Amino acid sequence: MSPASDMLGLTMGEPAGIAPDITIAAWRKLAGSTNRFFLIGDGNAISKRAELLGVDCPVALIGNPDEAHEKFANALPVLHEPLPDAVNCGQITRGNAELVLASIKRAVELVCAGRIGGMVTNPIHKKVLYSAGFEHQGHTDFLAELARHHGFAANPVMMLVTGDLRTVPLTVHIPLKDVPKALTQALIIDQTRTVFRDLQHRFGIANPRIGMTGLNPHAGEGATIGLEERDVIAPAIGLLAEDGIHVAGPLPADTLFHDEARARYDVIVCMYHDQALIPIKAIGFYDGVNTTLGLPFVRTSPDHGTALPLAGTGRANPGSLIAALRLAADMVKPYGSKR
Repeated sequence: MSPASDMLGLTMGEPAGIAPDITIAAWRKLAGSTNRFFLIGDGNAISKRAELLGVDCPVALIGNPDEAHEKFANALPVLHEPLPDAVNCGQITRGNAELVLASIKRAVELVCAGRIGGMVTNPIHKKVLYSAGFEHQGHTDFLAELARHHGFAANPVMMLVTGDLRTVPLTVHIPLKDVPKALTQALIIDQTRTVFRDLQHRFGIANPRIGMTGLNPHAGEGATIGLEERDVIAPAIGLLAEDGIHVAGPLPADTLFHDEARARYDVIVCMYHDQALIPIKAIGFYDGVNTTLGLPFVRTSPDHGTALPLAGTGRANPGSLIAALRLAADMVKPYGSKR
């Protein structure tokens, strides 16, 4: 492996939220491990937050990612990006928004150039970013645009992970009433193909076992409770089979997530946001990970928001960020080192 291949870049996220808290906790947990990362952010803000929290977190300012390898065991390496506004816990400012976006852009630049193996993103506060000209639904489509800017193809698909459970929501941040119209055969086929390929490439699963939910209760119950299963989902599954991608479904979502059912599948493709996220958060609320498939690089993120009221209190749980860093580190390993 090249020196860059196992190093992860961590974006700053919203500095007034819990991103500094969980970054500090993650470094303290992983400092003695091979899950090495550096932060793209304000080193002074990290030092001040550590002082507020009353914990030890030495900071080592670095000029490039290569310096992080030798620093990581003894200090949190920070590719220093000084924030223009003072950081006060729970109080977001318009002045820092551009640097939050710049941190993401820098991580993408580094990973696309092969300077690091993958990136992990801390939670952002989209409302303040919109005031800085941010025009995306969230991280996922922003990362896809940045990848394309660097000359790479991107077909982003959100996958949530906790333990051995992986779920994919085919539709994400849209009203529930709009889901039936958004669900098309083309969408189902396109995203499932991406899931299949990346489970092979990123997770080393030679022949992924895919389960797919129905949209309606009891998966439509023979078209007596809605027609989407018969007219859209089942035909898409048939076309996927012609490509050698075998998908079980459409399956009733209410019986798909208990232990025995989950063991049958490597991933469960769901029709809408809550159908995919509720089981993840019910089973692994503190260690769920959001990972983006279909990008030319590895990207994971904690599966929670900025939690402004918890910033600086010492009550923020770092489990999801730690899981995201560990998953990203595993995903950047060569195919042959995986199961």
